[in-house]
Amino acid sequence: MNYTAIISSINKKDFRPIYFLIGDEPYYIDKLTTIFANEVLTLEEKEFNQVVLYGKDVSIEQIILEAKQFPFNSSKRVVIIKEAQHIKNLNKIITYIEKPQESTMLILCLKNKSIDKRTVFGKKVYSKCVVFESKKLYDNNIPKWILEYVNNKGQKISHEAIAVLSNNIDNDLSKISNELEKLMLLTTKEKEITRELIQKHIGINKDYNVFELQNALGEKDILKSNKIINHFISNPKNHNVIAIIKSLLKII
Repeated sequence: MNYTAIISSINKKDFRPIYFLIGDEPYYIDKLTTIFANEVLTLEEKEFNQVVLYGKDVSIEQIILEAKQFPFNSSKRVVIIKEAQHIKNLNKIITYIEKPQESTMLILCLKNKSIDKRTVFGKKVYSKCVVFESKKLYDNNIPKWILEYVNNKGQKISHEAIAVLSNNIDNDLSKISNELEKLMLLTTKEKEITRELIQKHIGINKDYNVFELQNALGEKDILKSNKIINHFISNPKNHNVIAIIKSLLKII
């Protein structure tokens, strides 16, 4: 089930007994975990019917025990297992998957983890549970994601600003969204996020970015071009090579 479909089912109160949130993009796993924690039960119901546990601290037996408890003064009980990738012998939960407690919503969050569909365990998970796979976006999809994120918040962002962010921040959606939230607080819905605003408030080097490289190449300034390129090479984590090449191709 995809992200939008899960959100829609939560809004419709169409809940399932077991959810597996897996994959190498933590952003959507965290978002869904927060929604499950905040939207399913009322504040009063949460006190007795919502439990958050961590994979490093619990066993399969403890998880199953929590999941099998009946809700108190509520129609649902929510059991969230964060960092479930650290649970030993996770496949033992197959006994609970076979016969889950219908009044419980068990949410297992496995970051940077996949489940092999070819195994007995994997086949059972995919056939009996709701599985959401959160995959890393390819670098060339980051600009579109940034634009949609800002537009969905009712604000605007310039193409130059999108290029600066996508070229200088790796494809970590949580980090990008945090920076965008900061920037949106600094502007209003009538104004847009600009390249200058980003350079001023996020700490992106004004002298070593793709736009300065474009200018240096256009002016045939070999010394400056080499300085910027060497800066990119020495800081690979902060400079998206594919995005930089795409930006340069636009001026050729």
